[in-house]
Amino acid sequence: MMKQNDNSTKAFIFDMDGVLVDNMRMHAQSWVDLFADYGLSGLDPERYLVETAGMKGLDVLRYFLDPSISHEEADKLTELKDILYRVMNRHAIVQMPGLEAFLDRAAGAGIRLGIGTGAGPKNIDYVLGLTGLTPRFEAVVGAHMVSRGKPHPETFLQVAERLGADPASCIVFEDALPGAEAAAAAGMSCVAVTTTNRPEAFSAFDNVIATIDHFDGLMPETLLELSGTAKTMS
Repeated sequence: MMKQNDNSTKAFIFDMDGVLVDNMRMHAQSWVDLFADYGLSGLDPERYLVETAGMKGLDVLRYFLDPSISHEEADKLTELKDILYRVMNRHAIVQMPGLEAFLDRAAGAGIRLGIGTGAGPKNIDYVLGLTGLTPRFEAVVGAHMVSRGKPHPETFLQVAERLGADPASCIVFEDALPGAEAAAAAGMSCVAVTTTNRPEAFSAFDNVIATIDHFDGLMPETLLELSGTAKTMS
């Protein structure tokens, strides 16, 4: 259910892959393996991470494989890639260090929690189920729920709407450059998580208020002060 936006409501919106769990290189290797089967050899997983991490499967396939690929074929290939990812990495999916305590602190401070991800429903259920994070978030928006994926702001704007928070009162946690760009386009502050990109890769984004390697010791109130959204906290 959508809630009426309120600039006094604070929200933290998390990308999933590479933020809640450190798994983006697992996704990258699965894409590379799939592309090799379709004649695209020599693709470096690092190139996927820098250029397309966080994008919807359709956009990744059009970027690397075929600019005119149909939605139906893209869905089929994305599902094949996701099967590879889930089969190969089931025992490696764990929460980021310090995440549970950080979510507790944020929830205790009255901050609403949501997820805005480029993943589809099966991967969302897979990651949140394996890590026990499903009940922690009030709103989850995935690739199947938007018409335009990151770097378009639609994903994050939809999460904010579902949480009842004004975009200016939201802080996004992102590991990917298209995600940081989407947060900026949505008018949201961003915390860069360095699982996928080096800290300097985010230097072009004026909305990045902090850069972190993990959540250990991170205080929600500090981030609110850095983003300028703490003033209206009750």
